Amino acid sequence: MIRRRIGIDTSVLVRLAIGDPPDIYARCVERLESLIADGQEIQASNQVVGEAYMTLQHHYGITKPDARAALARTLSSGLVVPQNGHAIIDALESSSGPGLLDRLIADDYTRAGLETLTLDWRMTSLPYASLV
Repeated sequence: MIRRRIGIDTSVLVRLAIGDPPDIYARCVERLESLIADGQEIQASNQVVGEAYMTLQHHYGITKPDARAALARTLSSGLVVPQNGHAIIDALESSSGPGLLDRLIADDYTRAGLETLTLDWRMTSLPYASLV
């Protein structure tokens, strides 16, 4: 059997991270577990991770550290994995230097073989990022 990879959107990742409302959370978990049991892999893109991070803060009042921790737990749970691998978990667990969104942006560019140009000196600490 060919292993199919499936991407989730922000609404699913947010529900998995907060577990609320319980009925929708349970529906998400049940569906993902069913897909995984059938040999599928569920992934979240950098864009989805970034949007979920902002959503948790702005719509649910969750602090930045708690939002990062919730997303890291969710993406390490076995239900869904970051599309760009463990480097995204590392970015979520990092609390100094560039912010999470900057890290996700630079990660996407680096994976595409691009250098990141920025006006943010903190971002230049990331590989392949430099000041304009």
